[in-house]
Amino acid sequence: MTGYGAAETALPDGRVLRVEARTVNHRHLSASVRLPQGWETLEGTVVERVRERLSRGRVSLSAGCTGPEAGAGGATGWAGDPAGVLELDLERARRYVSLLNDAAAELGVEGRLDVAALAALPGVFRVEKTAAQLPAEDALTECVDRALEELVAMREAEGKRLAAALRASLDRIAAHVDAVEALAPKRLLRERDRLRERVRVLADSVDVDEDRLAREIAYLAERWDVAEEIVRLRSHVALFVESVEAGGRAGKRLGFVVQEMNREANTIGAKANDAEIAARAVAVKEELEQLREQLENVE
Repeated sequence: MTGYGAAETALPDGRVLRVEARTVNHRHLSASVRLPQGWETLEGTVVERVRERLSRGRVSLSAGCTGPEAGAGGATGWAGDPAGVLELDLERARRYVSLLNDAAAELGVEGRLDVAALAALPGVFRVEKTAAQLPAEDALTECVDRALEELVAMREAEGKRLAAALRASLDRIAAHVDAVEALAPKRLLRERDRLRERVRVLADSVDVDEDRLAREIAYLAERWDVAEEIVRLRSHVALFVESVEAGGRAGKRLGFVVQEMNREANTIGAKANDAEIAARAVAVKEELEQLREQLENVE
């Protein structure tokens, strides 16, 4: 089910932390988290917050800071590198120079190491973060929780609209089942009359053996009987409605119920021997297919 939520909070260094969360349909829960550089250690905490609130969907959550850099008056980009204090590691620089001079002497390589080349070596310069610039776990989790709360509220509103659509579809299925129940006995009467007329024509107006005809009709009644399928279909419809009204995470259960309803509709269609009953069975299967598609959005 689709949803969106966002939240902002101010950090001690004057920057603003903003969290945005989006989710789209997915069979399982898949969370993608993007945090500001230097905050990567908090990714597990954020993913856990997502798992506590959601059980299905492809979730994309991003956090970033905007606002003044400490001591620079600039601004950090969305999910950018927080400002810090630039430090020169003289001990590392001396070690680089010593090792490179030793290598030049040993290998007979000529050339001089200038400042630009030295500055480009890894670790010579580093950014030390101030206390205000370290990952703010409390601020992040609070922002994540509010964004997810907004996202869940949006999903719940969509869920209510979906529940209404599901109930309307179930009402149509129940109407088709009622029609099948009313039509089923009539086809036996039509078949009895058809057999009586056929025997009469073939036997050249000889009286029909009513006992034999009754046995044939009883045999057909047993073959065509859909009473059990109708009872089970109604039971499945009632269970579906009960599960929808109960709320909570019922997507898997509802999927199983639809599968069982489809099984009964197939059996009714196979036993139909009547154009209108067959059409009703097809209509039920069409409704069930729509239900199955809609259940992809249900947790």
